[in-house]
Amino acid sequence: MSSQRPDDLDKATVAKIINGDADAYADIMARYEAKLHRYVVYLIHNNATANDVVQDTFIKAYQNLQGFNGKYKFSSWIYRIAHNEAMNAVKKMRHITDDDINELPDVTYSQGIEELMDEEALRGRVRACLNGLEPKYREVIQLVYFERMKYEEVSDILHVPASTIGVWLSRAKKLLKEICQQKGVRR
Repeated sequence: MSSQRPDDLDKATVAKIINGDADAYADIMARYEAKLHRYVVYLIHNNATANDVVQDTFIKAYQNLQGFNGKYKFSSWIYRIAHNEAMNAVKKMRHITDDDINELPDVTYSQGIEELMDEEALRGRVRACLNGLEPKYREVIQLVYFERMKYEEVSDILHVPASTIGVWLSRAKKLLKEICQQKGVRR
Protein backbone atom coordinates (compact mmCIF):
# COMPACT_ATOMS: atom_id res chain seq x y z
CA MET A 1 0.00 0.00 0.00
CA SER A 2 2.90 2.40 0.65
CA SER A 3 3.90 2.23 -3.04
CA GLN A 4 0.63 3.91 -4.03
CA ARG A 5 0.69 7.53 -5.13
CA PRO A 6 -0.96 9.90 -2.63
CA ASP A 7 -3.78 10.67 -5.10
CA ASP A 8 -4.51 6.97 -5.58
CA LEU A 9 -4.34 6.36 -1.85
CA ASP A 10 -6.80 9.21 -1.26
CA LYS A 11 -9.21 7.87 -3.87
CA ALA A 12 -9.03 4.36 -2.40
CA THR A 13 -9.67 5.71 1.10
CA VAL A 14 -12.61 7.83 -0.09
CA ALA A 15 -14.08 4.76 -1.81
CA LYS A 16 -13.81 2.80 1.47
CA ILE A 17 -15.58 5.57 3.39
CA ILE A 18 -18.35 5.88 0.81
CA ASN A 19 -18.79 2.10 0.95
CA GLY A 20 -19.44 2.25 4.70
CA ASP A 21 -16.01 2.13 6.37
CA ALA A 22 -16.35 5.35 8.39
CA ASP A 23 -13.22 4.46 10.37
CA ALA A 24 -11.13 4.97 7.22
CA TYR A 25 -11.78 8.70 7.58
CA ALA A 26 -9.15 8.67 10.34
CA ASP A 27 -6.58 7.97 7.60
CA ILE A 28 -7.68 11.11 5.72
CA MET A 29 -7.45 13.14 8.92
CA ALA A 30 -4.01 11.79 9.75
CA ARG A 31 -2.78 12.51 6.23
CA TYR A 32 -4.08 16.09 6.04
CA GLU A 33 -4.42 17.51 9.55
CA ALA A 34 -0.92 18.99 9.93
CA LYS A 35 -0.83 20.27 6.33
CA LEU A 36 -4.24 21.92 6.57
CA HIS A 37 -3.42 23.41 9.96
CA ARG A 38 -0.18 24.93 8.64
CA TYR A 39 -2.05 26.31 5.61
CA VAL A 40 -4.89 27.81 7.66
CA VAL A 41 -2.55 29.36 10.25
CA TYR A 42 -0.80 31.26 7.45
CA LEU A 43 -4.15 32.47 6.16
CA ILE A 44 -5.65 33.67 9.42
CA HIS A 45 -2.72 34.05 11.87
CA ASN A 46 -4.60 32.61 14.82
CA ASN A 47 -3.73 29.14 16.06
CA ALA A 48 -6.91 28.54 18.08
CA THR A 49 -9.14 29.64 15.22
CA ALA A 50 -7.05 27.55 12.81
CA ASN A 51 -7.74 24.48 14.95
CA ASP A 52 -11.48 25.18 14.69
CA VAL A 53 -11.26 25.81 10.94
CA VAL A 54 -9.43 22.53 10.34
CA GLN A 55 -12.00 20.61 12.38
CA ASP A 56 -14.82 22.33 10.49
CA THR A 57 -13.04 21.42 7.25
CA PHE A 58 -12.94 17.74 8.17
CA ILE A 59 -16.60 17.78 9.21
CA LYS A 60 -17.69 19.51 6.02
CA ALA A 61 -15.53 17.22 3.86
CA TYR A 62 -17.00 14.13 5.53
CA GLN A 63 -20.55 15.41 5.14
CA ASN A 64 -19.97 16.16 1.46
CA LEU A 65 -17.81 13.16 0.56
CA GLN A 66 -20.53 11.75 -1.70
CA GLY A 67 -20.17 14.90 -3.83
CA PHE A 68 -16.43 14.50 -4.34
CA ASN A 69 -15.64 14.06 -8.03
CA GLY A 70 -12.96 11.36 -8.35
CA LYS A 71 -11.72 12.92 -11.59
CA TYR A 72 -10.06 15.61 -9.50
CA LYS A 73 -7.45 15.45 -6.76
CA PHE A 74 -8.84 14.92 -3.28
CA SER A 75 -6.09 17.17 -1.89
CA SER A 76 -7.27 20.12 -4.01
CA TRP A 77 -10.86 19.47 -2.94
CA ILE A 78 -10.10 19.41 0.80
CA TYR A 79 -7.77 22.42 0.56
CA ARG A 80 -10.59 24.31 -1.16
CA ILE A 81 -12.92 23.48 1.71
CA ALA A 82 -10.24 24.67 4.16
CA HIS A 83 -9.80 27.85 2.13
CA ASN A 84 -13.54 28.57 2.24
CA GLU A 85 -13.77 27.85 5.97
CA ALA A 86 -10.74 30.07 6.63
CA MET A 87 -12.24 32.93 4.62
CA ASN A 88 -15.47 32.57 6.62
CA ALA A 89 -13.42 32.78 9.83
CA VAL A 90 -11.61 35.85 8.53
CA LYS A 91 -14.93 37.56 7.85
CA LYS A 92 -16.00 36.80 11.41
CA MET A 93 -12.74 38.04 12.92
CA ARG A 94 -12.67 41.19 10.72
CA HIS A 95 -9.07 41.96 11.62
CA ILE A 96 -7.46 40.94 8.33
CA THR A 97 -8.03 43.37 5.49
CA ASP A 98 -6.77 43.53 1.93
CA ASP A 99 -4.30 46.34 1.30
CA ASP A 100 -4.45 48.33 -1.88
CA ILE A 101 -1.45 46.90 -3.71
CA ASN A 102 -1.45 49.76 -6.20
CA GLU A 103 -0.18 51.98 -3.36
CA LEU A 104 2.90 49.78 -2.93
CA PRO A 105 5.96 50.48 -5.06
CA ASP A 106 6.81 48.12 -7.90
CA VAL A 107 10.30 46.88 -7.11
CA THR A 108 12.78 44.72 -8.93
CA TYR A 109 15.27 42.46 -7.24
CA SER A 110 18.39 40.61 -8.18
CA GLN A 111 18.12 37.52 -5.98
CA GLY A 112 15.30 35.02 -6.25
CA ILE A 113 12.99 34.69 -3.29
CA GLU A 114 13.36 30.93 -3.65
CA GLU A 115 17.03 31.24 -2.65
CA LEU A 116 16.11 33.41 0.31
CA MET A 117 13.45 30.98 1.50
CA ASP A 118 15.73 27.94 1.16
CA GLU A 119 18.23 29.30 3.64
CA GLU A 120 17.26 27.76 6.96
CA ALA A 121 18.69 30.62 9.04
CA LEU A 122 16.37 33.15 7.38
CA ARG A 123 13.29 30.99 7.03
CA GLY A 124 11.61 32.20 10.23
CA ARG A 125 12.23 35.86 9.49
CA VAL A 126 10.95 35.49 5.93
CA ARG A 127 7.80 33.82 7.26
CA ALA A 128 7.34 36.78 9.59
CA CYS A 129 7.49 39.05 6.54
CA LEU A 130 4.59 37.11 5.03
CA ASN A 131 2.29 38.85 7.51
CA GLY A 132 2.76 42.05 5.52
CA LEU A 133 1.36 40.53 2.34
CA GLU A 134 -2.22 40.80 1.19
CA PRO A 135 -4.01 37.53 2.06
CA LYS A 136 -4.31 36.27 -1.53
CA TYR A 137 -0.57 36.72 -2.10
CA ARG A 138 0.32 35.15 1.25
CA GLU A 139 -1.87 32.21 0.34
CA VAL A 140 -0.20 31.69 -3.06
CA ILE A 141 3.27 31.80 -1.46
CA GLN A 142 2.10 29.33 1.19
CA LEU A 143 0.67 26.84 -1.31
CA VAL A 144 3.46 26.99 -3.90
CA TYR A 145 6.55 27.24 -1.69
CA PHE A 146 5.57 25.72 1.65
CA GLU A 147 3.01 23.13 0.51
CA ARG A 148 4.94 22.50 -2.74
CA MET A 149 1.84 22.51 -4.93
CA LYS A 150 1.78 23.02 -8.68
CA TYR A 151 0.03 26.02 -10.24
CA GLU A 152 -2.83 23.78 -11.44
CA GLU A 153 -3.47 22.52 -7.90
CA VAL A 154 -3.42 26.06 -6.50
CA SER A 155 -5.73 27.10 -9.33
CA ASP A 156 -8.21 24.40 -8.30
CA ILE A 157 -8.08 25.46 -4.67
CA LEU A 158 -8.46 29.20 -5.25
CA HIS A 159 -10.81 28.90 -8.26
CA VAL A 160 -8.74 31.20 -10.45
CA PRO A 161 -6.91 30.39 -13.70
CA ALA A 162 -3.38 28.98 -13.44
CA SER A 163 -2.11 32.06 -15.30
CA THR A 164 -3.51 34.23 -12.49
CA ILE A 165 -1.60 32.12 -9.98
CA GLY A 166 1.59 32.92 -11.90
CA VAL A 167 0.82 36.65 -11.87
CA TRP A 168 -0.07 36.63 -8.16
CA LEU A 169 3.07 34.67 -7.34
CA SER A 170 5.24 37.12 -9.26
CA ARG A 171 3.64 40.08 -7.47
CA ALA A 172 3.86 38.28 -4.12
CA LYS A 173 7.59 37.62 -4.53
CA LYS A 174 8.26 41.27 -5.38
CA LEU A 175 6.20 42.51 -2.46
CA LEU A 176 7.71 39.96 -0.08
CA LYS A 177 11.20 41.03 -1.12
CA GLU A 178 10.30 44.67 -0.43
CA ILE A 179 8.79 43.85 2.98
CA CYS A 180 11.81 41.75 3.95
CA GLN A 181 14.15 44.57 2.94
CA GLN A 182 12.13 47.08 4.97
CA LYS A 183 12.35 44.77 8.00
CA GLY A 184 16.09 44.33 7.53
CA VAL A 185 15.96 40.69 6.52
CA ARG A 186 18.94 40.24 4.23
CA ARG A 187 21.05 37.38 2.94
